Amino acid sequence: MGQSESYGRLLVVGGGAREHAIVHALTRAERPCELLCAPGNAGIEADSRLLDVAAEDVEGIVAAAVAEQVELVVVGPEAPLVSGVTDALAQAGIRCFGPTRDAALLEGSKAFCKDVMAAAGVPTASYTVVTDAAAGMAAIERYPIVIKADGLAAGKGVIIAQDETEAEEALRQLLVEHRFGTDQVVIEEYLEGEELSLLALCDGETALPLASAQDYKRIFDCDRGPNTGGMGSYSPVPAIGAERAAKICRQVHQPVLDELRGRSVPFHGVLYAGLMLTAAGPKVLEFNVRFGDPETQAILPRLRGDLLALLEAATVPGGLRGARLEWAPETAVTVVLASAGYPASSSSGDVISGLDAVPDDVYVTHAGTARDAAGDVVTAGGRVVSVTALGHDAAEARASAYAAADMIHFDGKQLRRDIALRAVR
Repeated sequence: MGQSESYGRLLVVGGGAREHAIVHALTRAERPCELLCAPGNAGIEADSRLLDVAAEDVEGIVAAAVAEQVELVVVGPEAPLVSGVTDALAQAGIRCFGPTRDAALLEGSKAFCKDVMAAAGVPTASYTVVTDAAAGMAAIERYPIVIKADGLAAGKGVIIAQDETEAEEALRQLLVEHRFGTDQVVIEEYLEGEELSLLALCDGETALPLASAQDYKRIFDCDRGPNTGGMGSYSPVPAIGAERAAKICRQVHQPVLDELRGRSVPFHGVLYAGLMLTAAGPKVLEFNVRFGDPETQAILPRLRGDLLALLEAATVPGGLRGARLEWAPETAVTVVLASAGYPASSSSGDVISGLDAVPDDVYVTHAGTARDAAGDVVTAGGRVVSVTALGHDAAEARASAYAAADMIHFDGKQLRRDIALRAVR
């Protein structure tokens, strides 16, 4: 794995808790560098100089990277990747950790992703792609059934319909009202089992798996309520050690990399497989093309080594060949604190108190935060902060994470109380 001797400036694109976790990990890099973040938030500003550029503003990101003479851009969210920020940066002569527009279509289109998986022989749920509601209803043979918006939907475009009435309503929302701007949907077999997130760093040729994680998508305890961007996570998953993760990576990530390379679309960046561990083995629910949120908040604090060196190597074809990852033995548990009304809506401007009371060994990564005119940290989005604690087992990490979460206060605070509970022995 090749390394350059030093860095000048790095730009992290995004303003969530995932990006805060990435920035925090990059502060531990062995080589000196100045960290920039666009747009960042009230927490990231402690470790990075903020640029007033929206993550989705591709032209603005490129212009800022050129003006600041940035050497490497690390993209957090999916939207700028699907919009081609990596391609635009390359045209400006700037390296980017993240896939090109064509490769990012794995997340940008569920139908494209399914086509790639079928061609690569990756195990996944059976499916049909439809463009009108009547065809969708005709394709359903049994319930429950999974109905997915084809394009980006911030983690909220998947509906599990329990009966005909719910299926009709989902198809009406997606194909008649065009919620999320989609013109087609994927109707997919409902899979049962344990969910797993397995992310891998990819250099266009090989996939290097990160530690396993599990996230919690529903807003309420016991997986009730609507889907969210994620309400918590933990890492590692007890049954998924390094050997099993490597085996799954060979079955799932590597065939996709090979298929894309065969299409002259090499994949560089993070390939995130959302998996269901079924009785018939692991099956892919979805692929994402970036670090997961909130999985990243639980994964990166356990990484031993230089994240910057890994990200740099992944931008080079074959650059990760021979790389080995080491992990701290502790379990990490991440609890997300969300604002009132989330995920249907969010509040802003509510003062957040208690941040200074959190112990130093607990990581608080900011997402929807900002500073008001008085300089106080206030809410500015749906998911407000993530609280991550490490412990010798899940029980200890949970206790520390929830103790810290209960120190933080703002009006309408929402959190789940069952994060990592299934991992407690």
